[in-house]
Amino acid sequence: MRECGHTVELICPRDARIGERCADHGFTVHHARMRGGGDVRSMLRIEALLRHRAFDVLNTHSGHDSLVAGTAARLARTPLIVRTRHLALPISSLATYTWIPHRVIAVSHFVRRSLISAGVAEKRVQTIYDGIARPEAVAHSTLRAELGLEPDALIACMVAIMRDEKGHEDLIAAVRPLLETHPNLHVVMAGDGPAFERIKGIVAGFGIAHRIHMLGFRTDVPNIFRGCDLFVLPTHQEALGQAFIEAMAAGLPVIGTHVDGVPELIEHDVNGLLVPPRDPAALRAAIVRMIDEPELRQRLRRESLRIMERGFTVGDMAYETSLFYRRALHERGHRR
Repeated sequence: MRECGHTVELICPRDARIGERCADHGFTVHHARMRGGGDVRSMLRIEALLRHRAFDVLNTHSGHDSLVAGTAARLARTPLIVRTRHLALPISSLATYTWIPHRVIAVSHFVRRSLISAGVAEKRVQTIYDGIARPEAVAHSTLRAELGLEPDALIACMVAIMRDEKGHEDLIAAVRPLLETHPNLHVVMAGDGPAFERIKGIVAGFGIAHRIHMLGFRTDVPNIFRGCDLFVLPTHQEALGQAFIEAMAAGLPVIGTHVDGVPELIEHDVNGLLVPPRDPAALRAAIVRMIDEPELRQRLRRESLRIMERGFTVGDMAYETSLFYRRALHERGHRR
């Protein structure tokens, strides 16, 4: 958005990781706690900021910031208030999609249909897919050397926040029998989160920490992808699945679950494999296909690389978002 000439500033809690990253990239970052819908102090601070800077658009992304910053924008008479819906969870506060924002962005058609069925007016909601930057080229991955793995090891990776809905335990259940029959199979799990210690304990309890490698939070995901042979994410719910986009853009064949917005990215046996959620046996069968059929991996890898041609780039997302803002401002009679 900034490269297209727009002014973009961020409001977030002082300890938010996104604020630190934006500041490093030269963006103006404002701080407000937004610790709950009744955080009046943050609300007044944001209202004063919006009035002083006369922004055209405020875009919120979760419940607390929609209540606090969205209400502040209403008080400041900000011309356009937008709420982006990133989740496939039940809606906890319909007002943050109906009364507070003027328009809503959904990150997938599945999410858009869910919002409309919950009572959000159809004309107020538009799908704008998440996009990613062109992946950086990694000539040689350091992952195998880091883990002490031989070149003939076949590595399946999972990159996801560690919480119950992502299906880490399903993957462990699926691959445990395969560790006996496929001695060169390894699994890499990158990411941290509330379930990290529990998942780590499960892996250690089964005595398979030398085959299922827990990497924790990583900033070198392209390096991890470059060192792996396939990507697996047996998620139970997923609004869209940005990790799938990143893995596919890196040229990895992918295995996902037929749930929520994932089929908007992956067509079964065309550019990936889809299995039912919470089904370790079906997941195991898909992994075995990937292992035993190298030609399948090659075919899916070729199709995966086409994901960037289908509108899932950050440039496409920025263009569609800018167009959405302009159209909504025009419809509301705002002249910049």
